[in-house]
Amino acid sequence: MTDFAAAREAMVDCQVRTADVTRYPIIEALLRVPREEYVPQGMKPVAYLGDDIALGNGRVILDPRVFAKMLDAINVGPKDLVLDVGCGLGYSSAVLARMSEAVIALEEDPDLARQAEANLNAQDVDNAVAETGPLAEGKANHGPFDAIVIEGGIEMLPEALAAQLKPGGRIVAIFMDGANGQARLGIATNAGIAWRRIFDATAPVLPGFSETKAFEF
Repeated sequence: MTDFAAAREAMVDCQVRTADVTRYPIIEALLRVPREEYVPQGMKPVAYLGDDIALGNGRVILDPRVFAKMLDAINVGPKDLVLDVGCGLGYSSAVLARMSEAVIALEEDPDLARQAEANLNAQDVDNAVAETGPLAEGKANHGPFDAIVIEGGIEMLPEALAAQLKPGGRIVAIFMDGANGQARLGIATNAGIAWRRIFDATAPVLPGFSETKAFEF
C-alpha cells in the first residue's frame, strides 16, 4: 500500500525545492493537497512521479515541478481572486485555493468538470467553484481576476481572456512553438500584457489556444 503522505513529502523535497521553489504558501499547499485524490482512477500509485499525468484527449495534469515554478512566478496571495483555466480534475484549483481568497476552476470538458466539482467537494475545498465553459473565453461574469493560471500549452492568448485581468494582474502560461515551449509571466498594463520568460517547459496546447495558420501556396 502506497504511503501517499510520504510520497507527497518526497515530491516537495525532490522535485519542488530542488527547482528553487521555496515560498512557504506554495510548499504548504503542495504538502496539504492530496494529489492522489485528483488523478484518474488507477493512476493513484503514480500521482507523485515527476511527470505530466494524462487525462485523455491531449489533456494533462502538469508535472509538479512545472506547476510549482508557475506558482512561484505568479505569486498568488491570500486576497487574490484566481481563474484556473483548464482545471482538469481539480488538483491545481485545490492548491490555488489554499493560497488565495477564491478560485474559479474553469473546465470545458463536461466529464472533467463534473469530476473536478466532485473532487473539490469531497475534499471540502469551499473557496473553489467549478465552472463549465470554453477555456479560451474565461469567465468574465466572475472577473476581473487578480491572477490567471493556464494549465496547459498555448500558442496565443485570446483577447477575451486577457481582458479579464485587473490592471496590474498577473497571468502565467506555457507558450508552445512546435515541440518547444517556455513558461511566461504576464502583467496587465494600460498598453496590454507585458510578458517575460520564466523557464523552459512544454505542455499539450489547450483547445481554443492554437494560432490560426495562414494558408500558403
